[in-house]
Amino acid sequence: MSNPVNVIKNLKEKFILVTKEFNAPLPNVWRAFSEKELLDQWWGPSPWRAETKTMLFKPGGYWLYAMVGPDNQKHWGRMNYISIDLHHFIDMEDFFCDENGNLNGELPISKGRIAFTKTESGTKVEFKTTYASEADIHKLVEMGFEQGITLCLEQLTQLMNKKNL
Repeated sequence: MSNPVNVIKNLKEKFILVTKEFNAPLPNVWRAFSEKELLDQWWGPSPWRAETKTMLFKPGGYWLYAMVGPDNQKHWGRMNYISIDLHHFIDMEDFFCDENGNLNGELPISKGRIAFTKTESGTKVEFKTTYASEADIHKLVEMGFEQGITLCLEQLTQLMNKKNL
């Protein structure tokens, strides 16, 4: 049985915290967040999928990707890697952009940390992102963030089970 995805929205502190525990070793979960071949298999909530254009996983690098819909419609995103501590955390900045990675200033920008912790049964991932305003969080919620991230993390669970990562 899969562990549930927990999503906490704190409007006062302007953050969203997503927590999920995987029944998989920490190095395997880390790979799923740091290798484009794996990210492309779970990041987009079905029937959408992620498609990496560019990825340089190192501090100062970034991941430029498209969320591709069933009709081939694309919405672009960019995750800038601020700092990385192998098997511990990824500090990042995440925003919507055009296909060249240029910021779309009309949509929210987040900064945050993806933290990885070894547990007795596997790995806990905490994905905490902060926003400039409560309105940014409301906008993400309206765009389906909670349903989307829950689907993505469930897809990651299925991928790990299928491929025995």
